[in-house]
Parts: sequence; C-alpha cells; structure tokens
Amino acid sequence: MTEEEAKRLNRRRFYKAEQEAGFVESHVASTPQTRSPSYRLAFRDTDFLLREELRPVRFQLELLKTEMLLEEAQIGSTLVCYGSARIPTPEAIEATLAAATTPERKAVAEKLAAKAKYYEEARKLAHIASEQGIVEKGMRQFVVCSGGGPSIMEAANRGASDAGAESIGLNIVLPHEQAPNSFVTPRLAFQFHYFALRKMHFLLRARAVAVFPGGFGTFDEFFELLTLVQTGKMQPMPILLFGAEFWNRVINFEALAEEGVINADDLKLFTWVETAEEAWAEIVRFYDLDV
Repeated sequence: MTEEEAKRLNRRRFYKAEQEAGFVESHVASTPQTRSPSYRLAFRDTDFLLREELRPVRFQLELLKTEMLLEEAQIGSTLVCYGSARIPTPEAIEATLAAATTPERKAVAEKLAAKAKYYEEARKLAHIASEQGIVEKGMRQFVVCSGGGPSIMEAANRGASDAGAESIGLNIVLPHEQAPNSFVTPRLAFQFHYFALRKMHFLLRARAVAVFPGGFGTFDEFFELLTLVQTGKMQPMPILLFGAEFWNRVINFEALAEEGVINADDLKLFTWVETAEEAWAEIVRFYDLDV
C-alpha cells in the first residue's frame, strides 16, 4: 500500500470479515488455545451458529441471503407456481400406471395420470412468461419461481429453461432426500431450513401466482396467500387456480361463503383457469401489459 492510498479519506479503515478470516488461517499458530472451539470466529463457528439460542440469527440469515442474491440477479418480480410433487410427467404416465399393483393403487394412479395435463400447462405458462423477457428499470419481471422440486415445480422451471431464461427454485430441507430439479438455474437454487422463510420469499417478489392441483403443501401455500390478500396484509394480484374439477371436489368454496365464514366477494380473490393461455391473458389484463 502506498502512502497516498493510506491517506485516502474514503478508504476502508477496518478489514473485511473475509480478510480477517484469512489472517486466522494463515498466521495463527496451532496451540491448545487456538484449537479450542471458543477461539473460532463466531461467524465461522458452525456449531455455535446451530445452537438453539441462535435461531433468530438463522432466521435473519435465511431472509437476507435469498433477498440479496435475487437483488444482485436483478430480479424485480416473479411468477410463482405452486403444485403437487406427485403428478407424473406426460412421459412417466405409463410407468406410473404400471407400478400400481392393487385396485386401490391403480385408481389413485389413474387420477394422478389424468392430472399430467397440468404438468404441460405449468410448463407452457412458464415458457410464455419467460419468453416475454419483460424488463423494467433494469430489473427482470415475472421470473418463474417454483419450490424447486419435481412434478409441477419441475414443469415450471423446465418451461423457463425451454425459453432460454433463468428460473428460481426454493427448496426445503426434509427428512427424506430432497434436491433441486435439473431445470432450476444453479445460481438461483436456494435451500431453506424454515418453511416460514421459504413461504415469505415465494411472495416477497410475487406479482402473480399460479396454483395447480396439489396436497397439503400446496394447500398451505395457497391459503396463506388468500389470507394475506383477504386481510389486507398484501395487495391483490392475479391468483390463478388451475383445475376447477379438482378444487371443487376437495374444497367447497361456495359452502364457506354460505356458512358465513368468508364473504361472497372473497371468492373473487382468485381466478379459475384451465390453460396457460388463459392464465397469461389474466396477468396481461390485470397489469395492462403491452405485450
């Protein structure tokens, strides 16, 4: 460092954390004291960070890491796709049916196979949104975001990949094996410990949400979104519900209104659609997009 550089008023006076960590690795002698866990820099001490008392810090880290990297990737808004991890791809229908060995399992397999059309619709919707390449104030808009897993989630990331666009995958750590599908953009593949933080990141940049048939996870995500909009905690956006036959069979929306536990107008919070084209047309209409 030259004397002139040292005198600059805007020069950083403290070393960066990564520099100080390097000092420890290269200059500190190995002694009983320096080998003790207590001597580790706190931010390099994994055992310390995993202590129960550090849960608030881990919450903040999960919030900040994804937020900062998405901002650096110039992602302004997202098109989020929720849906089942069990619906087969069209290519896997025959294998799904063949694997069913009892009448009960065959009946379930046939119902799942019939929903494979939604894999194609999710893929098409993601492709349509991605190929638009909408940019506003230097930030990319309607970037496809999924849970990063298989089935409907894979279809969304695959559709974006088909269009030559990046897409986001928000995976969650589970007791069984869970890995991002191969269509998630590697630098936009995130892993979460906390469901709450993952769901928050689904919606922080969301400007439209497509909800396909799914199970408990999809229900959880869908109803939390409805609750946020219904209570005014979140501004309205296109909530596109694919598969009226499925949803009306598993949830009696009209009965909720008839029983008085929701208002009749709450049924207008989401829009029924069956095709990717219908869903994208609703997004274009809602935002008056010039596409």
